[in-house]
Amino acid sequence: MGLRQWVLIAGIALVVWPGLAIGDDYPSRPVRVVVGFAAGSGPDIQSRTVSSQLATALGQPFYVENRLGANGTIAARAVAQSDPDGTTLLYSSSSIGSTPFLYKNLGYDTFADLQPIATIGILDGSLLLVDAKSPIQSAPDLIQRAKKDRLLYGSPGVGNGLHLVTEMFSVKAGIKMQHVPYKGASEVMTALLSGSIDLMFVSPPSVIGLIKEGRVKALAFTGNKPFPAFPDVPLLKDMVPGFEPMGSWGLFFAQGKTPKPIVETLNGAIRETLKLPAVASVMQRDGYLPDNRDVAQTTAFFRSEVERIGEAVKAAGIAPN
Repeated sequence: MGLRQWVLIAGIALVVWPGLAIGDDYPSRPVRVVVGFAAGSGPDIQSRTVSSQLATALGQPFYVENRLGANGTIAARAVAQSDPDGTTLLYSSSSIGSTPFLYKNLGYDTFADLQPIATIGILDGSLLLVDAKSPIQSAPDLIQRAKKDRLLYGSPGVGNGLHLVTEMFSVKAGIKMQHVPYKGASEVMTALLSGSIDLMFVSPPSVIGLIKEGRVKALAFTGNKPFPAFPDVPLLKDMVPGFEPMGSWGLFFAQGKTPKPIVETLNGAIRETLKLPAVASVMQRDGYLPDNRDVAQTTAFFRSEVERIGEAVKAAGIAPN
């Protein structure tokens, strides 16, 4: 470990110490980080990267537990129903923002039972992909074909962020396509490469290699600015009037009644951890823009994002189950 990294870790200790001085001997035992995504997925790697550094900074193991299913609600419920002592945390993508509008009986209240702690960064958008052998050459070409023929698109599940962005694209483009839900992004990609579906939206970092190898074509990016690795891929908002950029994010949560000093301690530790080269490199590789919100700002951001995502769910005509 280099001198700079040791200095940053020491800085983490200084940042979190005020929270400990209030009287919280936190953490006094190992901390479980529940993740509703498969091992090896982007969110899983992000959570493990941050957790390993939190363990070093706070002096207790932070271990990741993968709890898959129901669009992340199983993982969220495990944290929402846990003891409010900061020893059970949730790491989630923005998919958690759609769940209040997709399920009638979540088993928890998204706002009351989950306390936002800190974001790890903001992912500006997603890429619109077709297979390299597809005759579709551009987003406008896709739109014209969709007006004549039935096109199939895949997503990691109903209400997933990639499902919603596709539906918003369809609404603004004035087209209708058939949704084919899968259990995960890797299954969607397999379907695209095999010709089972015509298109998909995807998080950019997971497909950089496939694009460079020429196995898939990127037709558009949904962000405000071009994706750095593919600056020549056009922006969807410039081709589809009224389409608003839709990105994603990663966020740590605690149980909703967790004492404020513990939440503040975790927020400070995570923000400092994100400055470490070992962590920053992973986030940059995954396309996340740095974020540095305190607890109040993170909470306000989460509430506004849930509202925005709810509007997208309603616009897509998705009824709760």
